[in-house]
Amino acid sequence: MRLLHTSDWHLGRSFHRVALLDAQAAFLDHLVATVRERAVDAVLVAGDVYDRAVPPLTAVALFDAALHRLADAGVPTVMISGNHDSARRLGVGAGLIDRSGIFLRTDPAGAGTPVVLADDHGAVALYGLPYLEPALVRDQFGVEKAGHEAVIGAAMDRVRADLATRPAGTRSVVLAHAFVAGGEASDSERDITVGGVAAVPAGVFDGVDYVALGHLHGSQTLTPRVRYSGSPLAYSFSETDHRKTMWLIDLGADGAVDAAERIDCPVPRPLARLRGRLDDLLADPELARHEDAWVEATLTDPVRPTEPMARLTGRFPHTLHLVFDPERAADDPDVSYASRLRDRTDQQIAEDFVAHVRGGAGPDSAERGVLHGAFDHVRVDSAVHERETGR
Repeated sequence: MRLLHTSDWHLGRSFHRVALLDAQAAFLDHLVATVRERAVDAVLVAGDVYDRAVPPLTAVALFDAALHRLADAGVPTVMISGNHDSARRLGVGAGLIDRSGIFLRTDPAGAGTPVVLADDHGAVALYGLPYLEPALVRDQFGVEKAGHEAVIGAAMDRVRADLATRPAGTRSVVLAHAFVAGGEASDSERDITVGGVAAVPAGVFDGVDYVALGHLHGSQTLTPRVRYSGSPLAYSFSETDHRKTMWLIDLGADGAVDAAERIDCPVPRPLARLRGRLDDLLADPELARHEDAWVEATLTDPVRPTEPMARLTGRFPHTLHLVFDPERAADDPDVSYASRLRDRTDQQIAEDFVAHVRGGAGPDSAERGVLHGAFDHVRVDSAVHERETGR
């Protein structure tokens, strides 16, 4: 069976205030064309269809058109909700839509109920695990600790239990939206950390033939059977070096991944991250190749130049983001507070603050637990508020 694995469309998202709806429409054109040209048997969309819980109407219209085109192509499509989606809104009418061959799986209760497709070699059971917010689903899955590994493990127990009831030789595919250990993150993904731990081990998915992951925006192979497709478009400059693709997976008669091919997605405009003094960036002939790119420029001039954006856009008209990082000696007292906090988590910053106000004595294990709980509480409340209000 030939599967086309994609995720993280983020319909409705912009790139540094540049609207991407046309680029997202071009991607969906490309997806439908790939389905037809490459004889795809099923499309897998592993979450974050939309960029926010209440997407703009233009994004909803684009999604609606995509569903109609996929249904017209006669190729089954299985979609799950991600952490950016409103599971309830995305799943409205799922029972009716199923009849058209579009299977929306947004309810955690359905994790162990697959979409069953068939080819010349028999049945393939496709299980959709929507994004599972631990604090919201722990009771439903009967787990004691509200953590990603616990709730995904419980959902996978349901998958394996259902698979055990099916005829021998039934092949299996799981769609999941999660941060799996070994994956490389970017600046574009919303933090899903719980208790300071976001990643789950790849082994939690043992027992199935292919796992189509969503959430991380870079295409990645964690094992031959566990892969991220990545997002079809770049959504931050941290993705400058990404090659944006979908996975074309050939699942063999025995459940082995016989072939895995990356299908390139259309690129609306290349990205470039430039760093240096302003005059050097404007004069360097080697940078001519970036003159048509979306540019993030980090200026290292010791003194902020006059009208830097106007001068940059004279050469790089699509400059979108300007950062100032003056060259300073390592012991310069003016090194910014932000630079000292770079790459540190909220938990680490809070623990450092406790140590600072205590004259060097950091929090003990109980106090670290309190900090974990406080951050988790704020994050879960924010997630619930966004899903209910769209803000």
